Amino acid sequence: MTATATVRTRVRIPLTFGDGYATTAEAVTFDGLADGREHLALLLGERPLGRTPLIRLHSECLTGDVFGSARCDCGPQLREAVERISGSGGVLLYLRQEGRDIGLYNKLDAYALQDLGLDTYQANAALGLPEDGRDYRAAAQMLTALGSTEVDLLTNNPDKPRQLRAHGIAVRHTVPTDVHATPSNLRYLRAKAEHTGHTIRLIG
Repeated sequence: MTATATVRTRVRIPLTFGDGYATTAEAVTFDGLADGREHLALLLGERPLGRTPLIRLHSECLTGDVFGSARCDCGPQLREAVERISGSGGVLLYLRQEGRDIGLYNKLDAYALQDLGLDTYQANAALGLPEDGRDYRAAAQMLTALGSTEVDLLTNNPDKPRQLRAHGIAVRHTVPTDVHATPSNLRYLRAKAEHTGHTIRLIG
């Protein structure tokens, strides 16, 4: 059974994205997370009483979230998730799991191998690293501490609801994100769809 975590701090912060979209989030930190990392919950919007919260597990991506890299779809997914959750009420968990939890330097090493022809999963394997090393126990702890033990999950990744359910979170529905395809990330998205069953519809 997943151990208990507790809320440490709550503070309201304004969020503004590069396209001008802005909202306010209540940022929540925690004590007692299983992996000891500084994961963050952003409470967004006003959820009507009795409505299941919309949740997004978003793994940190410095290159996409901060610098706007088009090699992945992380930045656009973050932007989309904040607006959609703000509209219905829910929580975005910002998880410190850079590069599917291989770390920033290893992710950039994997990028170099991708430039030589490997896909995102093959590159990780060539470095002796897991294709996807993410563990969502801490995410389940965070949701439990917030009282969100039944959720609708905004994701295209079938592993996220599977892991949350294994850690005691009832996932009522999975809600797909939009497809943020560009010429720079099409090969990356295709690998996610074909190799790990992400629900991404690609044309061409």
